[in-house]
Amino acid sequence: MDEAVCIGCRYCAHVAANTFVVEPHLGRSRAIRQDGDSTECIQEAIDTCPVDCIHWVPFESLEPLRQNLIRQNLQPRPQG
Repeated sequence: MDEAVCIGCRYCAHVAANTFVVEPHLGRSRAIRQDGDSTECIQEAIDTCPVDCIHWVPFESLEPLRQNLIRQNLQPRPQG
């Protein structure tokens, strides 16, 4: 999940609710579990994303991506 690109549409959280949630402070989706839903369900969530910000990545890439996310210091999305 590339949170910097996410527009907070919530499609992924509706399709794969055990994998994605909308982070309330930032208004962006976040992957909370790697195995929360079936592969098919997660792929459907990926396919519904209008800005193409969800991607399959190898497990060993997760920590570097998390560190990069922290460095980005994302700001809340404007509401409305």
